[in-house]
Amino acid sequence: MAKSTQDKQQKSKAARSKTAAAEKSSGKKDKAKVEIPPLPDDYVPRMLKLYTDKVVPALKKKFNYTNVNLIPQLDKIVLNVGDGTLHQDAKLAESIARELTLISGQKPVFTKAKQSISNFKLREGMVVGCRVTLRRAMMYEFFDRLVTFVIPRIRDFRGMNDRSFDGRGNYTFGVLEQIIFPEIDYDKVVKIHGMDITITTTSRNDEEALELLRGFGFPFRQRTETEAA
Repeated sequence: MAKSTQDKQQKSKAARSKTAAAEKSSGKKDKAKVEIPPLPDDYVPRMLKLYTDKVVPALKKKFNYTNVNLIPQLDKIVLNVGDGTLHQDAKLAESIARELTLISGQKPVFTKAKQSISNFKLREGMVVGCRVTLRRAMMYEFFDRLVTFVIPRIRDFRGMNDRSFDGRGNYTFGVLEQIIFPEIDYDKVVKIHGMDITITTTSRNDEEALELLRGFGFPFRQRTETEAA
């Protein structure tokens, strides 16, 4: 009888311990999980509203467009990180992908070599970079953070070069350190690296693209009359 009572007590104690562990584990999960409320149906990104209310009328007045479809607009923004050692360092590749996800809010893809180059010890199919392409609302949200917070954090910043267009209305510039993005935690950075950011527009030429970006408040460098000439 005593043995039976002892067994019951042990089983009861084990059950209570298991229940407490389950509750503790569940509490940790609930605490770690953060619910993000959905955006309202009528939500419009700030930069998109600025484009509609101010940029479009200004461009229409300056270039005398007769068709609203000719008015240039942002098409996409591409963030690209290139590093030839990614195929050898899985930890670095994972870190770069995680950082691009934090920066853009979208999952990136790894880019692979299209051909083999023996001088660089590169074989076709090796991972050589990481890239993410933003469109529509995600693009406008990133562009807003880029102009408002990120670019002013560049060391010794004196304005962006207004001659970095490709002749077809697309603007590309390089960032030397990813830590200028406030989303990046410096303590978790595996390696300091840069990236290329390409802003693609529907402009027919560089002049239209320049005025489009200026309308958004893109911080181009102010040139003197001698430099402009």
